[in-house]
Amino acid sequence: MDAVKAVLSPVTIGGVPLRNRVVVPGHTTNFGHANLPTRRHVDYHRERARGGVGLIVTEAVRVHPTSAGRHISLGSFDDSSIPAFAEVAQAVQAEGAKIFAQIMHAGRQANGDATRTVAWSASPLRWTSGAQVPRAMGRRDLDTVVDAFGAAATRMTRAGLDGLEVHLGHGHLLQQFLSPVTNQRDDEYGGSLGNRMRLSRRVLETVRSATDLPVGIRISADEFLPGGLDVAQMIEIVGLLREEFPLAYVHVSHSAYHGSWSLSTQMADMSFGHAPFRHHAAAFRRALPGLPVIAVCRLDTLPEAAELVADGDADLVALARPHIADPHLVRKVAEGRPDEIRNCLACNQGCIARVEQSLPISCVVNPEVGAEGEWAAHRERAATAPARRVLVVGGGPAGLEAALSARRAGHTVRLVEAADRLGGQLRTAARVGGRERLVLLVDDLERAVRDAGTEVVTGHRVTPAEVLDGGWDDVVVATGSRPARRELPGGPRVVDTWTAVELVEAEEAPTGAVLVLDDDGGWPAASLAERFARRGAEVHLVSPSAPLSPKITTYSKLALVPRLSDLGVHVHLMCTPEAAGPDAVDLVEVVGGTRARVEGVTLVVDAGSGSADDELHRALDALVGNGPGPRLHLAGDANSPRTALEAVYEGRLAGAVHTTVHDPAPFLLALTR
Repeated sequence: MDAVKAVLSPVTIGGVPLRNRVVVPGHTTNFGHANLPTRRHVDYHRERARGGVGLIVTEAVRVHPTSAGRHISLGSFDDSSIPAFAEVAQAVQAEGAKIFAQIMHAGRQANGDATRTVAWSASPLRWTSGAQVPRAMGRRDLDTVVDAFGAAATRMTRAGLDGLEVHLGHGHLLQQFLSPVTNQRDDEYGGSLGNRMRLSRRVLETVRSATDLPVGIRISADEFLPGGLDVAQMIEIVGLLREEFPLAYVHVSHSAYHGSWSLSTQMADMSFGHAPFRHHAAAFRRALPGLPVIAVCRLDTLPEAAELVADGDADLVALARPHIADPHLVRKVAEGRPDEIRNCLACNQGCIARVEQSLPISCVVNPEVGAEGEWAAHRERAATAPARRVLVVGGGPAGLEAALSARRAGHTVRLVEAADRLGGQLRTAARVGGRERLVLLVDDLERAVRDAGTEVVTGHRVTPAEVLDGGWDDVVVATGSRPARRELPGGPRVVDTWTAVELVEAEEAPTGAVLVLDDDGGWPAASLAERFARRGAEVHLVSPSAPLSPKITTYSKLALVPRLSDLGVHVHLMCTPEAAGPDAVDLVEVVGGTRARVEGVTLVVDAGSGSADDELHRALDALVGNGPGPRLHLAGDANSPRTALEAVYEGRLAGAVHTTVHDPAPFLLALTR
């Protein structure tokens, strides 16, 4: 608890007093419109300020249209942007937190598809295979960017923000000039370290001249690229910049925006473990005494993050995904209510995976992300609605969330689960090595459901007659799905994913050749393939699709692929299996029909899409229809087999909205705006 007290103690950076040392770092939300903040930003950041955080740093504010990329990103290209940023700042400050604007140019990552602009960079080197080749910036381009940073700094000052963070990291434009990997120029902006620092110096000088706000910097301590910037070089760079400019702090991140393992570290998923890069912050704090250091990345809980402050590795700690998951985590810890926190799973499923698809961020454990205002307004309206009797059938994530949200809406709730334990398929999935954090979701939900006073019945299968005789006003059917299992006639044994988990985690897991058939492209196939390989099997991952694991975000896939490669997993894309005997399978290419035989097959895992377990709903729908009887609601895989992201979202809707208002359509429409 001493560590927690330390992280909750006040601190001053750049002359700005903060009520504690906890930061919500800049992270993309895709809430923007026409490159301006929206009401979603206001409500989103207000909620996290209300939750007790000391400092919020905005997501990257692009300083020039050549960095916009998409209209849903944020930018400050002229003075018309000032009122929108001012509204966000006022909302945060009214709740007692401070807010800094992160200003940035993405450089070669800004592909210009939306703005029809060419990408700019130090040299004409694309960031990944297939990306746009950037144009090497000329003198006029450089002057334009420097001026744009100054103009954006002026506008953020006029908007009333408390400070600025200049982004020199994550492989964006300024890092592209700093790094010898991306800077191959032979003019005064390339070659020597002094030359490569020239653009960053010019930007900081212009920003300092444009504002009297404190200015911090965000950097990548290590690019994780051969020949790239490392910790020692970055300490030297920051030390030189500190001699010239009164830096308010250094925000120590890592990675380069590069199509390799490096990018996966930027949003380190659950495979990395807790605080995998804390040593970076510690190195800067030792080397640059007196310069406040912010640590970031996979600081999963406040007590764990507090260890960095207590151990002297950092002055402040930044938690992005944990604050997406629970905006009130600081207040709950401060008030002695840590058990009420919804834990971040580090799954990357609702946050960066949706950013990758140009969708607004969400969160598996917090379906209200990006719609905080709409949910608050709904709860206020629903507070006057009469209480109802609600039966929830199914105790997986959808059913647990439905029961909890219905109970919190004031209803009388009974939750019935056929199995002996709550949790559904997530408890099974969490047994696979490397996916253990998934169990946090159902553990948190089960605890909250029981604490809310919900009646919970396990080991009982509900019948249609029982439902109709119970006098329920609403019935939420969240009975989940069944896994797929297709036979290979005359071929090796085929098991579904549930059975595969039992086998791979058994004391003696199958060896020999194990085929994992992936028709779905998500984590079940990938995680089972990795786990079987770690247990000693020769694994063949087989998919009829051209891309590998298309439902896994690139940020996680760039870490997954090297792991599979190191384990010797064979990947067969655009292939389908055909039995070639009791212990052999032919893999047939979808295009061309070429065959490759795998001998010594001991097991085939069918990781295709499952089917909805919706028999109860179909029976009730046939009996009730539009006549008298309870209102019926479907949630999660019983609706359609998908993921925990959709299950929790639909569970909350079913429990809090569908049971409360006669017509939820206006509310649902508001969530999409």
